[in-house]
Amino acid sequence: MSKPKGFEKPAGVRDYLPRAVAKLRKIENDVLHCMSRWGYRQMITPTLEYYDTVGVASSTSDQKLYKLLNNRGQALVLRSEMTAPVARVVSSLLKDEPLPLRLSYHANVFRAIEEEAGREAEFFQTGVELVGDDSPEADAEVVALAISSLQAAGVKSFKIAMGHVGFLDGLFQEAVAGLPEAQEELKSHLLGRDYVAFRETLRRLELSEAQKNELDGLLRLRGGKEICGQALELSSHPLARASIEHLCKVWEVLVSYGVSRHVLIDLTMIGDFSYYTGMTFEGYASELGFPVCSGGRYDNLLQQFGRAVPSTGFSLKTNRILDGVSGVPEEEELPVLIQYDATRRTEGLEEALRLRAEGRAVVTRLAAEPGDLKAVERLSADKLEADGVQYAEIYTFVSFVSEHG
Repeated sequence: MSKPKGFEKPAGVRDYLPRAVAKLRKIENDVLHCMSRWGYRQMITPTLEYYDTVGVASSTSDQKLYKLLNNRGQALVLRSEMTAPVARVVSSLLKDEPLPLRLSYHANVFRAIEEEAGREAEFFQTGVELVGDDSPEADAEVVALAISSLQAAGVKSFKIAMGHVGFLDGLFQEAVAGLPEAQEELKSHLLGRDYVAFRETLRRLELSEAQKNELDGLLRLRGGKEICGQALELSSHPLARASIEHLCKVWEVLVSYGVSRHVLIDLTMIGDFSYYTGMTFEGYASELGFPVCSGGRYDNLLQQFGRAVPSTGFSLKTNRILDGVSGVPEEEELPVLIQYDATRRTEGLEEALRLRAEGRAVVTRLAAEPGDLKAVERLSADKLEADGVQYAEIYTFVSFVSEHG
């Protein structure tokens, strides 16, 4: 194994330069402010968690967890997502607070990657969890808040695709009864959006033509509220029908929110089928081919921490919005420069303190020695640039000069 060079970084991590950080912080702050207006309170959890608690409860597959040992030999993980850590806190430190709980967060998370895959090992999530409400109103609230959060982040054009795990479970139990391996294979193809492989698996399964047509019809269930009626015609399974009825109620609430134009029902949407238990959704920006947000209902998670309460939520992929969405404004505040010589240093620094108290960004520098007339002439020139750097204003405090340009 070769020793890394002095400027090398591990695969999948990156440096964020000042302009990118300013943009990222604006996205983060605007989204968290949006979430707070909906009644969500921000919390922070540790970067490190125990593998035997948060690690095994996480939706992240075991091989994608960053694992390490502490000095006692206990297995730890770097948090790979935020929902499981929030569930741990809700089941312990917040166990006596009345439900429902509305919590928000912004954090960096870590997932092990194949080096050649070009994926990020560290990235940022901003999201919410609504704990203790299993109603269609709660599911609709998190979808509507996801839409509002994307707008707050500066994403102008996007679509939310919404499905329901229960519908797929019921449909597969009906059409592929007694074939659990085939069911998992078909679900896996849906998760990977590989509809060619889905149809190929259908072709080689020993099913009746009616069963194959029923499952193939699933791939056409994408659109508006009319999809709910088509789904009810496709399956008579009680779980599938109950799930569609729930989804129809969610849609009705989204209509009342005035955001249904941003949403389409996609019953091939499955999310992580080992994790989600009900409604799931993903948000796609028009400039990008992969999700900028995802979420759904996960009613079984908190049971792993000893508290059986329903939950739903979502997270924004904040760095994807930073990198790929052109609508996010770049508002870099130019600082004020205060330059002075040694004899007027006190005046210059007092002015810097005054401007900073007003909320201005101020840079100071010793720019001339006493009696250096050439330097004084250069500093008093009418310009807003010094040493190749642009400034909003330049204040000059040197002998024989007391003005700002």
